[in-house]
Amino acid sequence: MQRMGMVIGLQPEKVAEYKALHAAVWPEILSLISECNITNYSIFLKEPENLLFGYWEYVGSDFEADMARMAASSKNQEWWSVCMPCQKPLETRRQGEWWAMMEEVFHHG
Repeated sequence: MQRMGMVIGLQPEKVAEYKALHAAVWPEILSLISECNITNYSIFLKEPENLLFGYWEYVGSDFEADMARMAASSKNQEWWSVCMPCQKPLETRRQGEWWAMMEEVFHHG
C-alpha cells in the first residue's frame, strides 16, 4: 500500500460549486476510483486560502496503468471537465502535474 498526498488551489468563486460536486460524486466515478485500486480517498479544503489537500491509499501493483485507465475513462473525462475549471494548479507543481504531489515526511500507524 502506498499513501499519497497532493495539493491544488481552488478558484474562490468556485468553492460552492466544488463542494456541491463532491457532495454528490457520480456513482461511476466512485466505482472507477475503486477499480483503479484507490482507497481511503479524501479531499480537504483550507479556507480562506482555498487550498485543496487530497489523500488516498493506492493498493494496486501498477500505478501507471491504473492512472492511465482512469484517464482513459470517458465518464472520468466528463467529471474532470466540470471539476478542473474550479481548480487552480500551483505554479510550483512539477511538469506534467495538475495536482502537485507531496512527499510524505511523517506517518504514525
